[in-house]
Amino acid sequence: MFTAVVYVLTSGCAWRHLPPTFGTSSATAHRRFTVWTEVGPVASAASGGAGRTRGPGRGGLDLGDRRRGLRSRQKGGSLTGPNPVDRGKKGSKLHVLSDAQGIPLAVAVSGVNMHDSLAPAVQSCRGPRRRRPVKLRADKAYFSAEHLIWLRERRLVARIARPGIESGERLGRHRWKIERSIAWLFGYRCLTIRYERKGSRFLAFLGLAAALTCYKKLAKLAT
Repeated sequence: MFTAVVYVLTSGCAWRHLPPTFGTSSATAHRRFTVWTEVGPVASAASGGAGRTRGPGRGGLDLGDRRRGLRSRQKGGSLTGPNPVDRGKKGSKLHVLSDAQGIPLAVAVSGVNMHDSLAPAVQSCRGPRRRRPVKLRADKAYFSAEHLIWLRERRLVARIARPGIESGERLGRHRWKIERSIAWLFGYRCLTIRYERKGSRFLAFLGLAAALTCYKKLAKLAT
């Protein structure tokens, strides 16, 4: 059943077109995925289960986002909003938090029209802290007084260019890692275009993709 869910995530296949080789019907696989989204392992991954992993790094964090649109025949859904740069079409924005090496630690989804400074909190599950981060790099749009105060209280150095004052080009030496992480996630075709109307299911797919990315990355480090 889980393999069928991963196949839908990686291939972008519609549930009704799920091959019979998995030994389960498409309706059963979709029903199980819905249950897992609410109370199962997929929900744990979406809520920050990937944040439990550990990889090599220099104590830094990267925060980035990307916009994704709905299919043209989709009329709406939760966690969506009118895209200001695409004639008001409904879309979603993906927020990704990674470590200094680009391993995704936590993910979130918001409407595409929501400003980055008002984005939902991106946080992982509670657990033992293995290494305390030192810096946080993010897009210029994430700059806000509230974010700076929040980082300062936790003794984190903010590397966020001030809009209209500083250029964000110097962050390119480090930001390519979060761009690569987002590219890894978009390698799962189910995320390139949003097919799920319910935002919780789309977030579950995103969390599962982040967990699989962590597994592949850390498996290489272990060999």
